[in-house]
Parts: sequence; C-alpha cells; structure tokens
Amino acid sequence: MIGVVADDTTGANDIGVMFVKHGYVTQIATWQDGDTLIDPRAEIVVIDTDSRLDPRALAYDKVFAATRQLVALGCTMLHKKTCSVFRGNIGAEFDAMLDAADGEFCVVSLAFPKNGRQTSHGVHTVNGRRLEDSPFVNDPVHPTRESNLVKILGAQTHRRVGLVTLEEVRAGTAALRATLTTRRAECDYCIVDAVEQADLTALAAVVHDFPFLAGSSALAEELPKFWPHRVARDLLAGRSFSDPNGVLIVSGSLTPQTRAQTSALIASGTPAIVLDSRLVFNEATRRTEIERATQAALTPLRAGRDTLVMAGQEDGIVSATKAAGERHGLDPLAASKVVSAALAEVAHALVDATGLKRLVVAGGDTSGTVCRRLGIRGNLVLAEIAPGLPSGLALGRDLLIVLKSGSFGGPDFIANAVAHLKTLSSSSP
Repeated sequence: MIGVVADDTTGANDIGVMFVKHGYVTQIATWQDGDTLIDPRAEIVVIDTDSRLDPRALAYDKVFAATRQLVALGCTMLHKKTCSVFRGNIGAEFDAMLDAADGEFCVVSLAFPKNGRQTSHGVHTVNGRRLEDSPFVNDPVHPTRESNLVKILGAQTHRRVGLVTLEEVRAGTAALRATLTTRRAECDYCIVDAVEQADLTALAAVVHDFPFLAGSSALAEELPKFWPHRVARDLLAGRSFSDPNGVLIVSGSLTPQTRAQTSALIASGTPAIVLDSRLVFNEATRRTEIERATQAALTPLRAGRDTLVMAGQEDGIVSATKAAGERHGLDPLAASKVVSAALAEVAHALVDATGLKRLVVAGGDTSGTVCRRLGIRGNLVLAEIAPGLPSGLALGRDLLIVLKSGSFGGPDFIANAVAHLKTLSSSSP
C-alpha cells in the first residue's frame, strides 16, 4: 500500500487521480484524530489533513499523526503532497513525515508541466513566470516572494536541502541514480528539476521504490509505470446516481482561473446566486443571507437547471468583505473561512432540501469546508477530467463530486465537470 499526506482537499484529489489513471484504487480520507475511515478496496490511501492554512505547529502535529496512521496500515512508500507553488507549512510538514517514519532522505519534485509549473536549476516558474512575478505573489496567506526552491525550503527546516539539476536528470537512468546516491550523503531533502513530463518519467524510473517522496502530484502520474500493472475497477457498479435536479456548483475561490470559469458559466446562461460576503459576520444578517441564497438556488435546481452559488468576486466586494471581517476582529484568513462556512451552509441546505447527487466545488478551503459540513469523510477517486482535476465518489454522503483547486483548469473546466458528472449519473444503473 502507498500512503500520501496532502495539506488540502483539492490537492488530495489532485494526486489521487494520478494513481487512478493506472488502475490503482485510490481513496481520499479526511484526517481524524484517531482512526481514519479506510475503504477495504483502497491500494493508495491519501489522507487530507487540511493543514495548509493551519499554524505551523498544528500542521506538524496533524501530518505526524497522519503519517503514523499510514505506517500502521503497512504503507511502504510515503509521499508528502504539497501545493505546486510551495504555499503552506512546507518545512514543518516535510519534517513531520520524516520524524514520524524515521526517514533520512526525501526526494522533492514540485514541477507540474501540464499545469505550467516548471523547475530549472532550482528556480520554479508558473506559466513561464517566476513565483515572485506570478499571481501567487498576492496570495493573502502565503504570498510567494521567492522562486528558488532550495532557499524556500531551507528557510523552513533544520535539515539540509540539496538540488539535482535538469542536466543531471537528463543524463540517463544510471547517472541519475548515481547522482541521487551522492546527494543522499550530502542532504536530507533533494529538490529535483523538471521542465517536461519526460523529465518526471526519467526521475520516476529511479525513485519508484524510494520510501519517501514529496512535492506536487505530477511525479505520481509516472511512478505507476514502474509498478505492477492494474486493471481499472468500476467503483460505481451497483450504485444509482440518477438525479432530476440540476448540478450544484459552489465557488469560494478568487483566483483568476476560477473567475474565468465562473464567468464562462454565467455567460452560458447558468443561473448564478451571489452570496453577499459582507453580511456573513453578523449572526442576524448571516442567517438571512444564507436563507436568501438557498431559496434563490432551490427553484432552478429543482427545475433541473445547473446552478452556481458563489461568493462575490468583484474587487470592491472583496475589499469590503475584508473590512467587515476586520471590524469583527478577524484577519483576512479568518474572514475567508467565515465566508467558506456560509457557502457550506447554503450547500448543506440545498443538498438536504433536494436530495441532489451531483456537486462541484471550486477552491481548496471551500471544498474542505463544504465536505465537512456535508459529512463527507473522503472519496474514492473516479476519473480525470483535466490535468490534476478528477471526479469522486463521496464517502459518508450519496454524492458524485468534483473538488477543484482554485488555480487549476481552463475557462471551460467547470462546464466540462458538470457534463462529466451528468455522464456518470446517466450511465449508473
């Protein structure tokens, strides 16, 4: 069994689908302080600690405990999945994995060429732009102001950080293996360059049986090529997801990618109910606004129309929401979580009222919050819709779901995800 610890819900699905494409049954499990629900069919277990936005010490503790759970399950390889632009508690979570499993050497690959993430000589870029010149420089919690991955990780851990360059990756399997053997004696974490998918294939040929890996999900697409072959299983066999309701889409992400996706939906005629995020900090106005948004979404959903429920994305609304949060003593992160919680309340009310079975959520924190409110304790990963963006069969609730990272996907992704869920539900018994 292979074990992965991810720091948010969408990231967990992002890496899970990489294994599914090779026929491995993969489960996303919500971390519990105690036993985590594991499906007996799972060959890959991804535990979502939802720790990207946690304080450093809490993130360490969660990952340490999750790693111990995976070790107890008998996992022979551990992968610490992180954001593909190194946002979050990177050093603390890497350290927690190695500390919990008595590890000494971990290969780190952050590149995800299919989604525009590349690493050359340790410098990471997004769509050709260094991190400090990319949209992630404006991240409200973890702004990216450095693109040298060795420096970023080195500032967050007491362990030694090294690098394998692109030229060394492309020198051939035997040479790369020798280089990694040398680095093992020189460092504890070894960041490895990759610019093209072929670079990840070359790396996987060497590290497919290494006990400790970390970074983005892209390397996981290549690893199974060097493992035993699997035949894909039909995880929906015997289950019916026929649904007269429309597909519910919930968006709490403010990334340019998600803004483009929701704009495309609205332009196509999809009903859009905008939750006024300025009203969610006062209990009285919060309840009224949640009820208003719920009632507004019920009519089109029950009529079979796909319906978008979203937080306002205009710059003025976002600024006013932050200001309203500040008046209630909340920093931007805490204010964002209050907005996510309000969207989750709307989603919960709509699912309960309609019995709908198809749900798309955009945004990592929003996805985790919605899933927890719905009692979803993870999912079995079904199929990839776009690079790093899969569908799933929810565990704990009778739902087909798509949980989308805010910064992933082209403008038509959400529309494609809706169509994909409809195909799954129409083909179920």
